[in-house]
Amino acid sequence: MVFSSLLFLGLFLPLLLALYYLGPKQVTYRNWILLIASLLFYAWGEPVRILLLLLGAFVGYLGGIWIERYRGTKWAKAGLIFALVVDIGLLVLFKYAGFFVSNVNALFGSSIDFAGFALPLGISFYTFQILSYVIDVYRGETVGQRSFSKLLLYVSLFPQLVAGPIVRYVDVETQIAERSVSRENFSCGAVRFTQGLVKKVIFANFAGNVVDSLIGADMGRLSAMGAWLGILMFAFQIYFDFSGYSDMAIGLGHFFGFTFLENFDYPYISKSVTEFWRRWHMSLGTFFRDYVYIPLGGNRRHQLFNIAVVWFLTGFWHGASWNFIFWGLYYGAFLIFEKKVIFRFADKIPSLFRHLYTLLVVLGGWVLFYFTDLASLKSFAIAALGRNLDGNNLLAFNALTSNLWLIIAMALFSTPLLRILLRRLREKMPRVYGVVLPVGTLIGLWACFILLISQSYNPFLYFRF
Repeated sequence: MVFSSLLFLGLFLPLLLALYYLGPKQVTYRNWILLIASLLFYAWGEPVRILLLLLGAFVGYLGGIWIERYRGTKWAKAGLIFALVVDIGLLVLFKYAGFFVSNVNALFGSSIDFAGFALPLGISFYTFQILSYVIDVYRGETVGQRSFSKLLLYVSLFPQLVAGPIVRYVDVETQIAERSVSRENFSCGAVRFTQGLVKKVIFANFAGNVVDSLIGADMGRLSAMGAWLGILMFAFQIYFDFSGYSDMAIGLGHFFGFTFLENFDYPYISKSVTEFWRRWHMSLGTFFRDYVYIPLGGNRRHQLFNIAVVWFLTGFWHGASWNFIFWGLYYGAFLIFEKKVIFRFADKIPSLFRHLYTLLVVLGGWVLFYFTDLASLKSFAIAALGRNLDGNNLLAFNALTSNLWLIIAMALFSTPLLRILLRRLREKMPRVYGVVLPVGTLIGLWACFILLISQSYNPFLYFRF
């Protein structure tokens, strides 16, 4: 089940809100309602693999209890290692085993017959949450949760279960134990959820259609214009797809009294690759910083090695494919280059050039991210360099002119311009703001419903990670 589906919007969410608000106000009741709803939400798409989620959560639960019982002894570390090995092992088995076997076959000429398992939805996200919980318990940053149902609620909470943001247990621990919902929080949640839905249904879906018609179609007839327009539209698609999902997750959290940390902060306005990754998928960056980069030594020792390790893991986390590894190392190389070279004289470079440099690097990164095989990547490069003599410029020109309004709108909504205008409207004309915001929200929600009824193209890109 996805947030941008009529089933979720028309049945699942209204029924859940009714049960949540019309029943007893005790947090115990509301926690059980959310837990059952979250498990049902996941089981709708993964009826068997919900057992994997339950197993991973139970291992984390046992690890936390064991660490608490033997805190300060070597047995506490044994409990930590046990939980890490089992949960990471499950992630490796279900996400990476097929990749390892295929590479062993290619390297040694063997013929091991194993294609791997179907990738369970959200396994990368909920595994990282379990790992962060167990590590935080071991570090003494939180106390091991003695109620399995509460820990399972944290792991399976449906707003952020299958595509993030990655939520640390310490950030929601008190909210699981006690929380309240005000009318203001609910209205903020409705606005934020609709904002994310508009990003997904109007921007990401339309951009995705253009991507499929250009770089997702016959690469032999791709022109240089089509190649660059296609990768630009993919940059918009993946941003509005993922940030839209994060906005919806944050909005849903408000509905039920939870506050999730921000996951995107207008990354396409960045003036360096370093800044881009401080603004893009911030919860993932924070996870690798706190649980990999700093423990390895951070800035204190072996900094370049630490950066390389983090970005190898960042790429590999996104998918069991060499292109994702290259994508991660590509960014690691640029981050090292900026740290050692560019930042020494960055203040002397005009802002416009720094911004253009960043956008070019990011677009190059999305090329590596999009094409999972080297043959397609080579075909794209030939087209992008203008060496494809059969390139269909008319197709690209038609795609550009017919979607020009969309490109302009996406470019504007990739900046904080609208947020700034609304803030000034609220300060200067609060009564007008009080009308514009709810009316705009209702119009956006209505437009999304109309499009969802007529659209058949409605994927979430980050579900596969």
